[in-house]
Amino acid sequence: MNLRDLEYLVALQEVKHFRKAAEKCFVSQPTLSGQISKLEEELGLLLIERTSRKVIFTHAGEDIAAKARLILMEVKGLKDIAKNYQAPLSGPIHIGLIPTVAPYVLPKIVPPIRERFPNLELFLYEEQTKELIKGLEEGELDCLILALLPDMERFGHIDLYREPFLLTLPKDHPLQDRERIVLEDLKGHRVLMLEDGHCLRDQALGYCFTAGAKEDTSFKATSLETLRHMVAADCGITLLPELAVPKSDTELVYKRFSEPQPGRVISLVYRMHSVRRPCFNELAKLIQNQIQF
Repeated sequence: MNLRDLEYLVALQEVKHFRKAAEKCFVSQPTLSGQISKLEEELGLLLIERTSRKVIFTHAGEDIAAKARLILMEVKGLKDIAKNYQAPLSGPIHIGLIPTVAPYVLPKIVPPIRERFPNLELFLYEEQTKELIKGLEEGELDCLILALLPDMERFGHIDLYREPFLLTLPKDHPLQDRERIVLEDLKGHRVLMLEDGHCLRDQALGYCFTAGAKEDTSFKATSLETLRHMVAADCGITLLPELAVPKSDTELVYKRFSEPQPGRVISLVYRMHSVRRPCFNELAKLIQNQIQF
């Protein structure tokens, strides 16, 4: 038994498909299938029920795959410890970002990170919060940049910045002449929102419901840019994080809220006992300096 056999088993358990698992492991399908068969022989157990349509793991297979995942994470931890002692700001680092942060923050931070830390290899992943958390827990990601939510206490975090929300209006909207908006001004208005799965949706909904506004349930956007275009088409109003607001926009009106302004805290989140904390500290300082309001 070797670590590669465990990697093959874990990959197959994740995708439930021999060809896709082989592609994920960068080996041929016969190689992966053959090594798993050898692993079954060595353990004296049937780990997988092979059918023409799908791969079904036995109870033993599920338990052993779960243990294999833990072993691989421990091995990765050992390698990370060695790398951290050798050079904490070098080697690969896998960072996950949510879609409402990535396109607006990455252009501001990637160039200075590469300039200041030339030996650090950035691998960047854009996914919704649920998938990012799963990747962090399973050791596939080293840290995340996302909106900190109450259910993330099991992770360590470093706050990077607090981002205000701006009320986004079409031209000639009745609220466009207000110097500052108060939440109560939203009462009775229908607000456009992102689709389910975006943490920004839940945060914006919280503010809107408190103000007495209602969600326009006839449409849910897949991105902030879609929201902007829908507002420009006079289909409703919305809340946008400040970094997503263009510096010059002749189609829309953006209004600030009175204090306390609604907004969100963006944090760098990592596994509580990660040995890469010195690297995260330096990255956080750089990002804090680059993102200011």
